[in-house]
Amino acid sequence: MTSATETPKTIADVDKLTAWLDDQGLGLGSELEHGYISGGSQNEIYELRRGDLHCALRIPPPTAPASRDEGIVREWRIIDALNGTDVPSTEAIAVCTDPSVLGRTFYLMGFVDGWSPMQTRHAWPAPFDTDLDERRGLAFQLVEGIARLSKVDWQAKGLSDLGRPDGFHERQVDRWTAFLERIKGRELPGFDEAAAWLRAHRPIDFIPGLMHGDYQFANVMFKDGAPARLAAIVDWEMGTVGDPKLDLAWVVHTWPEDTSGGEGSVGGYVDMTHMPSRTEVLEHYAITSGRQVDDIDYYCVLAKWKLAIVLEQGFQRAGGDEKLAGFGPFVLDLMQGAAELAETTDYSVLATSDAP
Repeated sequence: MTSATETPKTIADVDKLTAWLDDQGLGLGSELEHGYISGGSQNEIYELRRGDLHCALRIPPPTAPASRDEGIVREWRIIDALNGTDVPSTEAIAVCTDPSVLGRTFYLMGFVDGWSPMQTRHAWPAPFDTDLDERRGLAFQLVEGIARLSKVDWQAKGLSDLGRPDGFHERQVDRWTAFLERIKGRELPGFDEAAAWLRAHRPIDFIPGLMHGDYQFANVMFKDGAPARLAAIVDWEMGTVGDPKLDLAWVVHTWPEDTSGGEGSVGGYVDMTHMPSRTEVLEHYAITSGRQVDDIDYYCVLAKWKLAIVLEQGFQRAGGDEKLAGFGPFVLDLMQGAAELAETTDYSVLATSDAP
């Protein structure tokens, strides 16, 4: 939202965008209506209406690094590949890589009617606020989204060059250790212990597939009303071909086993009270995806360790930003949690790495 003291964000050149829409045959003969929805340092989203066209435009802000243009094309390729699959996603409408139109690469995706858990903040909308059986469905729908995503034939969809699945797990520790060294401003207790454990162990199996990379309630939208129905998975900035079970770990690494109530049932921006237990969520994913989840603790160690490093970057850049500064203690808890989970994980269910 734009505050009363801020200048409302707007599309760089409406006339040029209208001309481009004409060239694409989109909403011909009608005036373009547009409005700002949301955005940050990486992307901005605008709602467009023109004739029978109702869509969202996703574009990097002028200050975003040039690499975001490549990222936009990457996102576009994923949502375009998901068209026609059973993965809830936004319709891929058109992409523009010509900077003379709006200054940056952008794409148009179908407008999603529904709601995001980011809008409700610790409270579920009706009927999920009072109907506890229906609330459980939100959790099952959440994990079902990535279960379906894991089954997409990414090679047949032309995404063979999207990621490097070969050696995926072998690269993780070196890649993210090097990343941390570039931004390091303090010691993170537990980092070395978790990193050493990850170097020494591998999951039981590895079946490459499409993964979102930042999967959580914040990055999905649900359809209005009951029963719970996932409308779309959104925000594909981290999308790649890798190990889909890391998406699952992103969801469950803080998911409580006991959701009957109390302090442990409220996590971050959502109320987990009366949600399915962690075990139930894992079972639903396993049934829907056809993948085993006996080695989920490996993925949770990796998820906690990696997320701690990602959030540490924000903390180091915080300056006077209270939100980013708030990552500080959370990073320490995540990293310590990764080390503690590694120490207590049953090694017998995991493969041992051949790495020295």
